[in-house]
Amino acid sequence: MDDDEGWQWHPLLFYNSVNGVRVEAKTKQDKTSKSFECLTTSPVLCCVVLMGEKANPKVTLLPLIALIFYEVSGGPFGLEDSVRAGGGPLLSLLGFFFFPFFWSIPEALVTAELATTFPLNAGYVVWISSAFGSFWGFQAGFWKWFSGVMDNALYPVLFLDYITNSLPILYRIPSLFGITLSLTYLNYRGLHIVGFSAVFLALFSLSPFLILALLSIPQIRPRRWLLVDFSKVDWRRYFNTMFWNLNYWDKASTLAGEVENPSKTFPKALFGGLVLVISSYLIPLLAGTGALSSSPSEWVDGYFAQVGMLIGGSWLKLWIQVAAAMSNLGLFEAEMTSDAFQLQGMSKMGMLPALFASRSKYGTPTVSILLSATGVIFLSWMSFQEIIEFLNFLYAIGMLLEFAAFITLRLKKPNLYRPYSVPLGTFWATMLCLPPALLLILVMCLASLRTFFVSGAVILVGFILHPIMVQAKVKNWILFEAEPPPLHSTGWQQCHSLVSELTDQENKDVELLVSSSPFATAEEELSSMQTQFTLNSKDKCALLSEHLGLFDRVKTYVFQPLRLERCESFLSVLRAYAFQT
Repeated sequence: MDDDEGWQWHPLLFYNSVNGVRVEAKTKQDKTSKSFECLTTSPVLCCVVLMGEKANPKVTLLPLIALIFYEVSGGPFGLEDSVRAGGGPLLSLLGFFFFPFFWSIPEALVTAELATTFPLNAGYVVWISSAFGSFWGFQAGFWKWFSGVMDNALYPVLFLDYITNSLPILYRIPSLFGITLSLTYLNYRGLHIVGFSAVFLALFSLSPFLILALLSIPQIRPRRWLLVDFSKVDWRRYFNTMFWNLNYWDKASTLAGEVENPSKTFPKALFGGLVLVISSYLIPLLAGTGALSSSPSEWVDGYFAQVGMLIGGSWLKLWIQVAAAMSNLGLFEAEMTSDAFQLQGMSKMGMLPALFASRSKYGTPTVSILLSATGVIFLSWMSFQEIIEFLNFLYAIGMLLEFAAFITLRLKKPNLYRPYSVPLGTFWATMLCLPPALLLILVMCLASLRTFFVSGAVILVGFILHPIMVQAKVKNWILFEAEPPPLHSTGWQQCHSLVSELTDQENKDVELLVSSSPFATAEEELSSMQTQFTLNSKDKCALLSEHLGLFDRVKTYVFQPLRLERCESFLSVLRAYAFQT
């Protein structure tokens, strides 16, 4: 029992223990139990290991950077339209230089703080539920999932477009099915495979643009970067193209439960992804627009292949075409992964039936993957610009809720344990969210009437679907994951308020951690103990070590000063218990 590699930890119940208390753990899946002797006089919150249940491989830093890169970008493929819509290179270059400051950086910072505070697969659904309740959490999850599926419907089509433009319609449709099913199977085989595949695809897809940039240097004329014809600017298309190429930073949060040491890994991965995305846009764009005197009307999807031909020759054109096709595979894999794990996380929260939380032997949510793949197939008939406008509108509504949740949690739950916190006070954090919020509103205002109707229909479906799910859970029409465990007959309590247990105060919040939406209560109470015990605020691990009897004899996490990873592991388990019950 000394080696905990490969074991799966499960939260237990909270009990005022005395010497010789026997700790028992049970799982819903197989009803097996394991017992351990616990010799302590302190309150114990045990996280006991169950034999025979192997932990799934975790995503590390480099694969996470690659997944974030493909969630947001995938390379310069698709940004050509920004030159055309902007009436020349100037607005496109300015957009990709300044938009990250107004949009990408704020979204990435908010994601870093909230994803490490709530390292669960539901991601932004958890944030919004914690701030505004499960109804709005469900709505945001539905909008963002639908937006993600629409986005993913683009990539098999774009893959075929880059490979050939002459495939007959009778063969094109089966090809779309075949590509979608093949990529879905790769997603089913495991997140670690998808992650390392994304690393390889990113290296392969970006390599020709490094060559392009080097070859273009002798031909670059900086004055070409300043060209713009304002009479030909299509502002709606311009803003939608910019927004589409720089959004989805929050999607990685739906993988938070699968990331190794998320409190340290997420901020680093988001920073690395930010540098990679901006570089992958600006370097090829500066090279292509500075070295060639192309008309803005020539900059259509796939034009970078022609740029490669004019600068480097046919070999570079072919390399860029193949890289573009492969990049679409990476985009598909990253998007489907986040969409599927979001549904899995929502199921764990009790918002969706338990079947969406079921995992394959590879640790992947099979039913969630199949549902996302089905949506991709049904939506693949839509045009490129239609999909971009529709998904941007739904995504914008969800992001407004996320920014509002970020500010609300700062105001209402200041004591939340935040492993990473945006280094700004509440006022300046609000100011940080203001520019991207205004940009979101602008994108929505520029939408066509058709987009309003389609998005309105999706929103209406979400409003109807939530009460149906609630009734299905209440009336037991179908099994849901988040069922409160029964009280143990020998006096076990259902995770009573930590503060009242530790300070011998009246326990007034017995249901806080067993209701369906007490999100972050446990972390808030743990943080508030610092004030009640007047201990050093920077020594959280020592606090937990002293006041929670967590001993290696029962395979619990031991909290010692400066062992932050253990502290964060414990808090992650505590969060998981709050959400699962």
